[in-house]
Amino acid sequence: MEGQETVSASQLVLGVKLRDDARFDNFHGDRNAAAAVRLREACEQTSPVPVVAVCGDSDTGKSHLLQAVCHLAEQREQSAVCVSVKELLPFGPDALAGLENQSVICLDDLDLIAGLESWEEAVFHLYNRVNDRGSLLVVSLSEVPGVLSFLLPDLMSRLSHGLTIQLGINRDDDRLRILMARAEQRGLVLGDDVAAFILRRAPRKLADLLAMLDRLDENSLRAQRRLTIPFVKSVMGW
Repeated sequence: MEGQETVSASQLVLGVKLRDDARFDNFHGDRNAAAAVRLREACEQTSPVPVVAVCGDSDTGKSHLLQAVCHLAEQREQSAVCVSVKELLPFGPDALAGLENQSVICLDDLDLIAGLESWEEAVFHLYNRVNDRGSLLVVSLSEVPGVLSFLLPDLMSRLSHGLTIQLGINRDDDRLRILMARAEQRGLVLGDDVAAFILRRAPRKLADLLAMLDRLDENSLRAQRRLTIPFVKSVMGW
């Protein structure tokens, strides 16, 4: 558009603010534990693969793992950035310029650009620049690359020939373990009976479950009450 300024990565405060609890050592649950180990090992290789695609449903912990990759890079004294593609889309594909200067680049929800030709071309060129510099590109996708409706065959080929890590939906025992671990991290005393009650009533989506725990924590602190089944009922209106 005439008169519109081009926005580049260097002009933006890029990258999501990393959650301190989004690390490899607190990625709980058995279902995807092996996948997390595989991702960490890929990041620690002396000669990393050019791209790692972390694939799975929105409720499998992809964002957690991408942020964990950045935390690990920082521990290894490497520069890193984790970018939400959803938040970057309004700025246009030129916003990807300069990302290759980081040692580790994580693009969360990359499947959102599927079918957007200018974005696909921009990501393809970013891939090439990252590869030329010997940096590491980690992306998250809702499906394995070959299933997504990318318009650019070269981009799909590059993503498909990197390392693909598939995540599965957490089972109930994993959701319980994650809930208990998050409660412990917050200093909450969560009895087995209360945890089981919450799981029976809570939404299936893990993000909603953890958001509910945050709400219970805030109300517990405000009321100076410990988490009991009657207290949970009163807070949640059950």
